[in-house]
Amino acid sequence: MIDESTLNDDTVSLLYAQLRNMAAAFIFKPSERINESALSRDLGASRTPLREALNRLVSEGFVEFHPGQGFFCRDLSQSRVKHLYQARMAIECEAVRQAALNAKPEDFDTLDAALDQTSDEYASCTDPIRLMELDEAFHMRLAGLSGNGELLRMLATIYDKIRFVRTADLRRLQAAGRTTTARHRMVLNVVRTGDGAAASEAMRNHIEDRARHASEAVRLAFADLYAPKVELT
Repeated sequence: MIDESTLNDDTVSLLYAQLRNMAAAFIFKPSERINESALSRDLGASRTPLREALNRLVSEGFVEFHPGQGFFCRDLSQSRVKHLYQARMAIECEAVRQAALNAKPEDFDTLDAALDQTSDEYASCTDPIRLMELDEAFHMRLAGLSGNGELLRMLATIYDKIRFVRTADLRRLQAAGRTTTARHRMVLNVVRTGDGAAASEAMRNHIEDRARHASEAVRLAFADLYAPKVELT
C-alpha cells in the first residue's frame, strides 16, 4: 500500500518505478489497454499520481496513450524490436569506442577479473533471469568505462525495453549449451588495445549476431506471455 500522506512527487516516483518494472516484464500484455481502476486498486494509489506515473512511461516509450481510449502497453512487434536493437548497437558501439580511448588499464583488469568470477556460473546457469542479469551487468560495466553518463543512461533504458526479448533469446542459447563468456572476453580484449574503431566493430559484430535471432526471440517471448499457466498441485 502506497502512503498517500507522503509528498506527491515521492508517490509518483514510487508508482513510476513499480509500473516501469511491470511494463519491462510485460505484466501488461502487448498492446493491451491498461485498466487504471484495477491498477489503482491493486497498487493502493489514487488515480492522479497513477496517471502522472503512466505519463512518464509514455515519454519513455514503455506505454502509449491513445486519446479518448486511455493508456496501452507497448507492442512487441518485429519492427520495434529491430529498431531497439539498432539503437542498442549505436549506443554500445560508441560507448566502447570511447572506453578504448579513455579507460585505464586497471579498469580493464577489474572487468576481466569479474568475467573470471562469473564464467562458470554463466556457462552453467539454468535460470534465464539470472543469466540476463549476468549478461547485462557485463555490457553495462563495459559501457561505463566510456565515462559518458548520458550514454549509460540511454543504454539502461534500451535494455529495459528489450530485456524480455533478450531473456527469451538467452534461454534458447542456454538450452543449446552456447552461453559462455567467450564473446564478452573477446570484445573486452579488443577494447583493451585502445583502438576505438576496432572496439566499435567488435561490439557491432557481437550485437548483430544476436539481432539476427531477434525474430525467433520475439516468437519465444510471445509464447511465454500467452502460454497457459500450469497450476502445481
